[in-house]
Amino acid sequence: MKPVKLLITLSLALASVSAATAQAQEKPIRIGWVYAMANAPAVIADRKGYFKEEGVNVEIKSFGDGPILQQALSAGDLDMAYIGAPPVFQWYARGLNSRILAKVNYGQAAVITQANSSIRTVADLKGKKIAGVAKGSGMDVLLRGYVLKEAAGLEPDRDTTIVNMPAGNMPAALDRNLVDAAFTWEPFIATALLRGNTRLVLDINKAIPQYPWYIVMAMPRTLAQRPDDIVKVLRAHRRAIDFLNKHPDEANQIIAEAFEIPTVKTVDGREIKPIEVVKEARKRIGWSDRIQQNDVQFIQQLMNYSRALGFLNKDLRATEIIDTTWQQRAEKAPAKR
Repeated sequence: MKPVKLLITLSLALASVSAATAQAQEKPIRIGWVYAMANAPAVIADRKGYFKEEGVNVEIKSFGDGPILQQALSAGDLDMAYIGAPPVFQWYARGLNSRILAKVNYGQAAVITQANSSIRTVADLKGKKIAGVAKGSGMDVLLRGYVLKEAAGLEPDRDTTIVNMPAGNMPAALDRNLVDAAFTWEPFIATALLRGNTRLVLDINKAIPQYPWYIVMAMPRTLAQRPDDIVKVLRAHRRAIDFLNKHPDEANQIIAEAFEIPTVKTVDGREIKPIEVVKEARKRIGWSDRIQQNDVQFIQQLMNYSRALGFLNKDLRATEIIDTTWQQRAEKAPAKR
């Protein structure tokens, strides 16, 4: 090929690559998040305009639970997600080579029962019916692996009956004696407790202080094609958590509105405002973006539970799917204010 033609060919090729890259950058980063109060940073970052201020175009969409969200990820409908670790490593074992990049929160789950129940400790759950969510989900792994097997010394399917139902239905199921206890999360715990006819049996955040739950993850193609945008998302995420921790009153109002928390009517006829429900929930939940060594160890324990329960088809190491270098890049780059 003559030099002039070669130069033209190379120029056209470079122009094509540049155009494709520019087009990709114009497309929004599609972020899914599990509709749970613990994922409030996703809501805060969006409503406070942090994504836009960091220079990244995003589309966020909520999902009812982790398994459904993970299906959207595997179908190529999402680029990133605020999700529990178990769905991520369960799909990783099946070949979806995604990565955990940052933490979202700590705490959120508890075992509750009726105020007049004879259940005082998790060991008392033997022979009882427990409300839980979908088998194999993150909360189910925590219930079976930690609460029942490790903390209570029980065999989940032999010593108890786990009844699958939506978290929003659990307080009513307790009231109607359809179940003896419920394993649920915020703000359902706070709502139940404030009514005055429910009490805590086990607060997981006291049993395992500051255990991580939701995380930020990204798909392999997003990591490869949109690295700068991922860093921007993580900066916005960090700013949202900073806002949650430094401006609790304003943050609580946003949470109450975003999650449509209703006024609670107590058994003695009083009414408790939604913002008070959020304050109560924050006794068992908090937010942090940094993945620490104890977080890695906890996620490894979840993997071990999942393997022992038959939800994983092979042994995994948490370090295989956790990549903190992205978090480090976000911290080094100055966040916009």
